[in-house]
Amino acid sequence: MAPDENAWRVQLALAEFVESAWERADEGIWEVRGSRRHFTHSKVMAWVAFDRAVKAVQRFGKNGPIEKWQKLRDQIRDEILARGYDRSRNTFTQFYGSRQIDSSLLMMPLVGFLPATDERILGTVRAIENELVRDGFVYRYSAAESEDVDGLPGGEGAFFPCSFWLADNYALSGRVDDARALFERLLSARNDVGLLSEEYDPAHGRQLGNFPQAFSHVGLVNTAHNLSERIKPAEKRQE
Repeated sequence: MAPDENAWRVQLALAEFVESAWERADEGIWEVRGSRRHFTHSKVMAWVAFDRAVKAVQRFGKNGPIEKWQKLRDQIRDEILARGYDRSRNTFTQFYGSRQIDSSLLMMPLVGFLPATDERILGTVRAIENELVRDGFVYRYSAAESEDVDGLPGGEGAFFPCSFWLADNYALSGRVDDARALFERLLSARNDVGLLSEEYDPAHGRQLGNFPQAFSHVGLVNTAHNLSERIKPAEKRQE
């Protein structure tokens, strides 16, 4: 398919917006109902915007302000490492200045921000395993700790996309057996026609929330690729 210049104009407009907005607090990936925060995941996705814009110029000859984008990419990366990482716990945090964690942090190696084998990522995975994995499934964040952040009571189910992200991290860091075991556990939670919802209740073995949930199925496909391909798609994003 021939490149569409209109698509590049859209990307230029999006990059211009991110340039003006990335320093703002927001509601994060989960659209929390509490006060706006500087969510680490949101900052990582701003980094992704400029990283991909830079690569579009370098690899595909697109026309754009590459030096400005490189500077912004490096600035955002430095800020995340300084403000979104808790050195005492060796884990990235849900938002700047927090000690709480969030499973959206599992996306960091999947988008190429850091390798899955980086000690800071490994520490984040360990923290998520210890605090957010129950009955073999991954929860978004601790409802007890985050009530002041999201404004919601506890009681939600495990989140299918987050569980697939953990399997991806396992695969990328060399824990292939763990990745396959988690992937099979997630597949076993599908309904009779192979579909997944948004959440899962491990105690009662039932799906919860929006159904069917595209976000969950995207995670399934991505994990399948990361487990089956010699050069994993997530690894290519490090290049």
